[in-house]
Amino acid sequence: MNIIIAILIFSLIIVIHELGHFLLAKKNGIFVTEFSIGMGPRIISLVKTEKGYRPRFILSQHEFDTTPEWKDTTKYSWKLLPIGGSCIMMGEDEIVEDNRAFSKKGVWARISVVIAGPFFNFLLAFVLAMFIIGVVGYDPASITSVAKDSPAAKAGIQVGDVITKINGNNIDIGRDVLTYLQFNPLSDETVNLTYQRNGEKNNVTLTPLMVKTYMLGFGYQPDEAAASINSVYEDMPLAKAGLQNGDIIAKINNTTIKNGIELNQYFQDNPLSDQPLTITYSRAGTEKTVEITPVLYSENYSIGLSVNSGRVKTDAFGVVKYSAVEVKYWIKTTIESLGQIIRGKVSKDDIAGPVGIVSYIGDTYQASKSEGVLSVFLSLAYISILLSANLGVMNLLPIPALDGGRLVFLILELFRGKPVDQTKEGLVHMIGLVALMILMVFVMFNDISRLFHS
Repeated sequence: MNIIIAILIFSLIIVIHELGHFLLAKKNGIFVTEFSIGMGPRIISLVKTEKGYRPRFILSQHEFDTTPEWKDTTKYSWKLLPIGGSCIMMGEDEIVEDNRAFSKKGVWARISVVIAGPFFNFLLAFVLAMFIIGVVGYDPASITSVAKDSPAAKAGIQVGDVITKINGNNIDIGRDVLTYLQFNPLSDETVNLTYQRNGEKNNVTLTPLMVKTYMLGFGYQPDEAAASINSVYEDMPLAKAGLQNGDIIAKINNTTIKNGIELNQYFQDNPLSDQPLTITYSRAGTEKTVEITPVLYSENYSIGLSVNSGRVKTDAFGVVKYSAVEVKYWIKTTIESLGQIIRGKVSKDDIAGPVGIVSYIGDTYQASKSEGVLSVFLSLAYISILLSANLGVMNLLPIPALDGGRLVFLILELFRGKPVDQTKEGLVHMIGLVALMILMVFVMFNDISRLFHS
């Protein structure tokens, strides 16, 4: 099931990409010899005859190309391997003396055809985003907590303020903040922050402080139910003190804890340090008290605030606006991730190819299926947005054999006033295709190795 779902998602994204090329080619009078769903050997094709479109089983490429009835019409094919699709245009990679050939059309017509594929990927991402945001809403960049005596607190920042800029970078949603800090970790350098409160924008300059994070090593739900422990981490202080899943925390340092909300509030008001805590917990109706010393977990710079990660509903205009923001977010994140790879800040284990993506899709499906069909659809639609925006960006890179590589030659033609020799361009694309295949083999090998070692 995981593999089937992954194939369906990949196929949808690639077929939509090829559909963009197809529609703009038709619009510009370029003859499309074949539009196919799937790859590899053909199973069946629809071809236009005097009596309309008829199915034809194709046994050989020679028969497909030479049968008079089929030679001069677009074939719509279903191929054996259910992965992706293709749009084959006359004169795309060879010299053809026909006014309907890709190479015979004006440069702007060809540019529109090339760009249409990535554009349709962005359009697919936008449509899927509209559905998700229409159902569950968007994540505003609002501040949910401000640490006592932190740089943010001293600057007058309050819970509910909405961040709009960090160091001159626009912030539209909560994930923008998290992604910015991921790619630009805080240091001892100042941070310029713009936030909005009651419709008024404010600017502050914050100097991050080094913050040591301590842990007890357990998990709980911050809700109105009793403060029950739902996970205990091995070799951490709570586990070493003998606490177990299901134990209920009743007191910390003589402060009564009635529920998960109060436990969460206690930790916000009293951040963990290297000082021991006296914890009273209940198990099977019996209370026990232990003294536990938190352990140092990390040392990071902080400005002392937390940003919303939940979602809120919005109106119809907001759905359209934040769907566009969603696509923008993934385009921007993809570009920044590529920059991290180029600068050597991302290891090979952080890069996923088809095998890794299939594994990720499978994990997402398994995690969401117990919550119902809607949850599964929303989760898979979210992955599809990520992948579709990713494919759009990657195809626009100036790499031979990709749409971006073709755009480079078309832009050169604009400046030169004449096209680059088609034979030379074809050779460059062939070299690029071989290089991409080698890279794909490496990425797939890396995916498989990581699966075996995980």
